[in-house]
Amino acid sequence: MAVWALGLNHTTAPLDLRGRFSFGLDRLGETLQQLRASHHRRPEAAILSTCNRTEIYCASDRPELDRTVHWLAEFGQITPGELRSYTYTLADGQAARHAFRVASGLDSMVLGEPQILGQLKDAVRAADDAGALGTTLNQLFQRSFAVAKEVRTSTEIGAHSISMAAAAVRLASQLFEDLTEIRVLFVGAGEMIELAATHFAARNPRSIAIANRTLERGEKLATRFGGEVLRLADLSERLHEFDAVISCTASQLPLIGLGAVERALKKRRHRPIFMVDLAVPRDIEPEVKALEDVYLYTVDDLAHVVQTAQANRQAAVAQAEAIIDAGVQSFMHWMVQRGTVPLIQQLNAQADAWRAAEIARARKRLARGEDVDTVLESLSRGLTQKMLHGALAELNAADPAHKEQTAQAIGRLFLRSER
Repeated sequence: MAVWALGLNHTTAPLDLRGRFSFGLDRLGETLQQLRASHHRRPEAAILSTCNRTEIYCASDRPELDRTVHWLAEFGQITPGELRSYTYTLADGQAARHAFRVASGLDSMVLGEPQILGQLKDAVRAADDAGALGTTLNQLFQRSFAVAKEVRTSTEIGAHSISMAAAAVRLASQLFEDLTEIRVLFVGAGEMIELAATHFAARNPRSIAIANRTLERGEKLATRFGGEVLRLADLSERLHEFDAVISCTASQLPLIGLGAVERALKKRRHRPIFMVDLAVPRDIEPEVKALEDVYLYTVDDLAHVVQTAQANRQAAVAQAEAIIDAGVQSFMHWMVQRGTVPLIQQLNAQADAWRAAEIARARKRLARGEDVDTVLESLSRGLTQKMLHGALAELNAADPAHKEQTAQAIGRLFLRSER
């Protein structure tokens, strides 16, 4: 069985290119079927798509990495050669190691952040619901969850990290003297926005508002933080009311355009606006960054703000990598064992056939009234001869150069009690 992974992330590809390879969770089932149909062997498959990475994991009896590359290139409307310059490809043990590191937060922009584990679980659940998850990938991901849990509980990998949400608050506090005096707008109502709102709410801003496509979800989040809810359709008209805007939706097109921000600045008489775009693809048009009095940050910009306690972090990383090494060895051992399953099944089937034939013959002889001990002796000899026939034939037919090696192998198989 072969396992392979193809991916691009915040270290290999720029933000706008990553946006071209973003897959919505609600359409993953359909996308996975298209991916599998593009391969000869319809491999097991799962797709992890977040703001920082898009990764495809596959498993089949033979690898088809080139077809995976061509499929993803076609999706992103670039050539396979161009795609390869922004991606990484991993096979078998390296693919498993990468999955374990991703689940454990070691490959994240924010070292040790826990959100990626939930995103990976969502991706696996979507693959399972789509019927794209088989035994091999299921084992890979279940083991990655177990490794991540051990890393989380046995090390301090997440103790010294600063989340994206916390980094956004830190940047806002550098721009505004007093965060209790600002009005904050959150666009979206997903997990990232909930986390960001939690961090900002802890600083007691003057007001909080939630703008979301689904009013019910927006109202639930707004109620939690004592804020108001806005319709996305009203966003442009009310943008000028807010000093800070944090956006993270699943929209494939920008929700906040250059013109809307320019109009908001005029109404604000050019009082500064702090904006954070955590979405991939972007929620805020990149041209907004060039406007005076606008401080726009993307997920890639926030990476430069994220700081950790270096010495403590490195010690935790070393511990985590040791746990991951053990997990990879265990998974690869399982893979090797699973590769012998067909042979074991064939051997058991052959032995059952021999046994059934000898029992049938013995029953006929007993029915004719033959002596029981004689029949049992014949049955045992028949089974013994059948089991030894192949080994003895192989030993007699072996050429002189390999006869000793054949003899040793047969000895290991049949004379184990004497060794």
